Amino acid sequence: MPRCPALFVAAPASGQGKTTVTAALARLHARQGRTVRLFKCGPDFLDPQIHQFASGQPCHTLDLGMCGVADAAWRLAAAATTADLILIEGVMGLFDGQPSGADIARQFGVPVMAVIDARAMAQTFGALAHGLATFQPDLPFSGVLANHVGGTGHIELLRASLPPGLRFYGAIPRDAEAALPERHLGLLQAGEITDLGQRLDRIADHLAATGAAELPPLVEFPATPAPVVPPLLAGRTIAIARDAAYGFLYPANLDTLRALGAQLEFFSPLAGDALPTCDAVWLPGGYPELYAAELATRRGVWRALSAHVAADRPVLAECGGMMSLFTQLRDQSGHVHTLGNLLPGEVVMQPRLSALGTQTVTLPEGDFRGHTFHYSKATTSLTPIAHATPFSTRRHGRAGEAIYRQQRLTASYLHLYFPSNPVATAHLFLP
Repeated sequence: MPRCPALFVAAPASGQGKTTVTAALARLHARQGRTVRLFKCGPDFLDPQIHQFASGQPCHTLDLGMCGVADAAWRLAAAATTADLILIEGVMGLFDGQPSGADIARQFGVPVMAVIDARAMAQTFGALAHGLATFQPDLPFSGVLANHVGGTGHIELLRASLPPGLRFYGAIPRDAEAALPERHLGLLQAGEITDLGQRLDRIADHLAATGAAELPPLVEFPATPAPVVPPLLAGRTIAIARDAAYGFLYPANLDTLRALGAQLEFFSPLAGDALPTCDAVWLPGGYPELYAAELATRRGVWRALSAHVAADRPVLAECGGMMSLFTQLRDQSGHVHTLGNLLPGEVVMQPRLSALGTQTVTLPEGDFRGHTFHYSKATTSLTPIAHATPFSTRRHGRAGEAIYRQQRLTASYLHLYFPSNPVATAHLFLP
């Protein structure tokens, strides 16, 4: 049974600094020569990019709904065999959602450290920590870390307020120069933050100064074999768009395609790369709306993609990938762009979130789990071949995302999690 120091980084709410703290802890321990493996709870593409940069290791998703217990178990066990430290970043507040971050920590016995934004707070810090620690008595709650502190005196007030038995993991002072920049879908992508290394080092230095370099407790992860995946895509090449406009890729999805035997060829529509010679194409999500003017000039790749579809070859277009294929894309400023022009209709950016949540869908190839998260709305004359079903009981009765199919082109706002059905994934990319 592999054993490894592990910590679940949680918070009482979103916006407390979980991602920053998790990445800075990874940076701190990686600088000391340790192999750090990171995981992110809940569907997310942006935070894992930051974590991969911080640790130098891929950051996988843990979600008991979308991914399942078995998927999480074998990934954690595999990480524990090679890592010196495992860090798991929670999602929203510690007890928010069904299942919640607390459910994951309890499922695998990982001690919880809560990040608390301590600005404008003194002894109430201890009360909040006490509530998080005792709300669910069977939760392996370990301690807290204070974010946005005012100075040494403030830190000592916070430390002294903690009830006996709770560990003080350290503190980070208010430091605007170290903050990670954001936009409408969350943090900027790691590749867009030119000084990301300096920012993370700055925060890691703050943590080191308050004793955060000590390893958390050891956790035993039951030995769990990885699932056996048949090589149904052996000998086939899948071209995958990957750049600042198309960067929403689960590492687990890429691993699944490789396990299926596929050869992966990456290309950048934004840079004007030609479509590689391939059997199938995957246009993942991202930010095509931010780069629509440049993408509209890349006529070569769109012509090649049109010829690919006309030849009845498979294409999977997810969220931003699908947005790129409508007749028109209207960006945040109201400007209209034509990119791929392979699907009839228009997609329009909205001032607020249009859809969010984990969903399941049954396609002709099989059942998938996935998630949706977007700020645009699409209008099309196409008839969906299926609608997804939201996981949340609050959303039952409301239609999930539509899935469209035109020849072998499959398009939807839904981001599919390929490990939820590797065999069905293979058939999506087979003729």
